[in-house]
Amino acid sequence: MARRMNTRTRIEKHRSTNPCDYQNLPRPVAAMAKEFADGHHIAPHSHARAQLIFAARGVMTISTPLGAWAVPPQRALWMPVGTVHEIRMSGDVSMRTLYVRPDAAGGGLPSAIRVIAVTPLLRELILRACALPPLYDESGPDGRLMSLILDEIAALPTLALDLPMPRDARLLALCQSLRADPGDARTLEDWARQSGASARTLARLFRKETGLGFADWRQQARLLAAMARLAEGQPITRIAYDLGYESPSAFAAMFRRALGAPPSRYFVGSAG
Repeated sequence: MARRMNTRTRIEKHRSTNPCDYQNLPRPVAAMAKEFADGHHIAPHSHARAQLIFAARGVMTISTPLGAWAVPPQRALWMPVGTVHEIRMSGDVSMRTLYVRPDAAGGGLPSAIRVIAVTPLLRELILRACALPPLYDESGPDGRLMSLILDEIAALPTLALDLPMPRDARLLALCQSLRADPGDARTLEDWARQSGASARTLARLFRKETGLGFADWRQQARLLAAMARLAEGQPITRIAYDLGYESPSAFAAMFRRALGAPPSRYFVGSAG
């Protein structure tokens, strides 16, 4: 009992930024706010609770053995219990994390990783949750606010901001090279000669293991890289040419088709 009370006092007074302090709190949802500098890397780890990972500012690239996800301020990532993941920060990141107990919401929460849209309502709810005391009153307004957050998470649609990674060794080496240099303009035939597999084999594997064709997968890799670079403050013209586009306008058109806003406007109003 003494140990429990000491933990409670420490969290209430100092508002811990150590995720370990939030895994066993006697509440269905625990909210943590933490600031990170540009370039910070959180090494692979997992949690005993599911996690909603949101940045009020900056972009996070979150990776697991199965893929990578870009998480800008207009999005959040749902991470199931026990999933090993790592996070890289692009730009100064204001992370707001909700740790959700496995039995919360009666099992109605996602069972797989997903990117969700952060509506203005959900954004304000998350920010408010991070301002509450960790041991908030479950039976009062604070508890109802947390319940509303869970309802919002369950109801919002999944968005395509993921980059699925294959298991085949030949294809994995190709995808890792493209993640490191998304502007690489080599064709699938060029990659086939390097890998020792035919272009037809690689094309079949892309569809089977990632659900995308080669061109679509590379464009998705470029989109995720573009969001990270924009968050770092790089000029749009430089990003466009570095990522293999013929012109800034071609890059802007791709970006707008994918995300609904041009790169020059995507982060406007996201600071908070």
